[in-house]
Amino acid sequence: MSEAHRHHAIANLLEERPFVSVKELQLMLRVSAATVRRDIDKLDDAGVARKVHGGLAALEGGRQRKAVSLPFVENRDIAVEAKRAIAVEASKLVRDGSLIIVHGGSTCFEFGTRIANRNPRVFTNSMPLAAYLSEQGTCQLTVGGGDLHREPGILYDPARGGYEFYAAQFYVGALGVSQDGLLENHPLLVRFINDMCGLANEIIVLVDSRKFSERPSSVALPLSRVTRLITDDGLSDRDAAMLEEEGVAFSIAPTARGAA
Repeated sequence: MSEAHRHHAIANLLEERPFVSVKELQLMLRVSAATVRRDIDKLDDAGVARKVHGGLAALEGGRQRKAVSLPFVENRDIAVEAKRAIAVEASKLVRDGSLIIVHGGSTCFEFGTRIANRNPRVFTNSMPLAAYLSEQGTCQLTVGGGDLHREPGILYDPARGGYEFYAAQFYVGALGVSQDGLLENHPLLVRFINDMCGLANEIIVLVDSRKFSERPSSVALPLSRVTRLITDDGLSDRDAAMLEEEGVAFSIAPTARGAA
């Protein structure tokens, strides 16, 4: 298990209980006490949890914890059913023949696989999605240029001038969602999202319901800029009410879990 995956598991555990000991983390993660203590120090430094004698304590107001980013190769295997349901719902909005921008991230990747054999023109800076569409898809594909940033897996040059095109829609994910807007930890993603939003007529947000409890450090986009948000049927009444209060149009993608 990678460090990022361990941190994500610990953060999730602290949503359910106020304290976890070093010994418990050793058994759960199957790592040494030294590795656990390094993880504790890093989570404390990042503001995800509070280092205390013998282990880690949850921050007060657990819903406001900071998000822990996972690499794409690990994140794509989390909440797969929800992401696929969101992708199906989002694909209904795509108009064949139109130009669309698709952001990086695992939910946007699932969306991209759904429209791979449709007939929009897809512009993306996502390396995983571009690779999939080039090998498995038949849609027209344009890949954005720039330096390769392996995490978050995009090609991007912040110093370049503006792009010379205009898209019908920008499909974008986020690490977190709050009443402040779409939230991210990586400054590069904040810059990239703002650049792409200036090129599109509609901003379509694709986020699974877990993202409403994440609190990354930076606002990438206010909710007032969002045309529609698509999430899964795990969305809480509280978060649905927040979206309604902020005037955000949203769709709920049904999952087998929600139907059960």
